[in-house]
Amino acid sequence: MATTRQARTVWEGNLAQGKGLITFDSSGIAEQPVTWASRAEEANGKTSPEELIAAAHSSCFSMALSNGLTKAGTPPTKLTTQADVTLVPGTGITGVHITVQGEVDGLDEADFVKAAEDAKANCPVSQALSGTSITLSASLA
Repeated sequence: MATTRQARTVWEGNLAQGKGLITFDSSGIAEQPVTWASRAEEANGKTSPEELIAAAHSSCFSMALSNGLTKAGTPPTKLTTQADVTLVPGTGITGVHITVQGEVDGLDEADFVKAAEDAKANCPVSQALSGTSITLSASLA
């Protein structure tokens, strides 16, 4: 069954001095402020599209890796995944780096890295970002 999730942003003002408020309609989680400065400079307590992409990618990757490991008979005890999304103002998003550390009984490092590479290639967010360079560092705890 297909699912659709909704979020919306109300933006006021121009790019440099304006501000927005992101509402997560589907989940009802807290609204988040966003500004150009929080995107191109320091976060200062506000989010950015790149941080939201990083959240989406780290969670999607974790689910894909957990599923792959479980199907292979080595379900993870814990996966800690970080996604770093790089924005170059005037150029755009130039890359994503995923770092994952896993606790998986009965699995060696090489097989963990292989499973992580598969998750990187096949998670839906990785596929949506296929035009962007995605790199991976994977290790067992």
